[in-house]
Amino acid sequence: MIIIVGGLVACVYFGRGFYHGAMTVHELLVENEHLKEAITNLTGEDQIGYAKVISQETKDGELFTTIKFVETARGDKLKRVMEKDYTIPGDIVHFDALIVKFGDKMVMDGESRAMYLWRRVYGEKMMPEKGFAIEEPGAEPQRYSDLLKVLPIKQRQMFWSSIWELANDPEKLKEYDIEAIYGNAVYSRLQEGLIYVFKIDSTGQFYPEVVPDM
Repeated sequence: MIIIVGGLVACVYFGRGFYHGAMTVHELLVENEHLKEAITNLTGEDQIGYAKVISQETKDGELFTTIKFVETARGDKLKRVMEKDYTIPGDIVHFDALIVKFGDKMVMDGESRAMYLWRRVYGEKMMPEKGFAIEEPGAEPQRYSDLLKVLPIKQRQMFWSSIWELANDPEKLKEYDIEAIYGNAVYSRLQEGLIYVFKIDSTGQFYPEVVPDM
């Protein structure tokens, strides 16, 4: 319910979430047919990006590896949707992603769907929380910029902020029929002349496939 007091709009809590304008998070994730249609349109992926070494050099006795990280588009492995450079101490680099699996109530054909959100990159000598962000938590990832185009901008913002926040709330995941949100990190010893392509298997796990840099 929306209450207008002195010309101001007040948000009222009803036990299932706060109103953001005219819709709660619960209504968006459970009842919104446009969102369910968008999630249903998610297709399987087998590549979500790649990394390559730009340079490796030693400074004051310590090795540093500079990499170029590329996120590729859904349905087009050759299209780059994000490109960033990172300099990491050492040559063993961790790549951390957030895996989101939707249950059969969230999709219209009853088949589970998944999306992959890049979190951060960090070196073996770094604490994970000190790593460099790839995607901004709460923001809409470039790879999925067209996924929710049927929704108003405020609903899109609500969806993405909720997805990032739900990772630590198992009860809410069950309520919204999201099977799981969990982190998955892989690491490799990187060297020049190779490209590390990040692949996805049928279970939602991802791993690097190493190919020569032509």
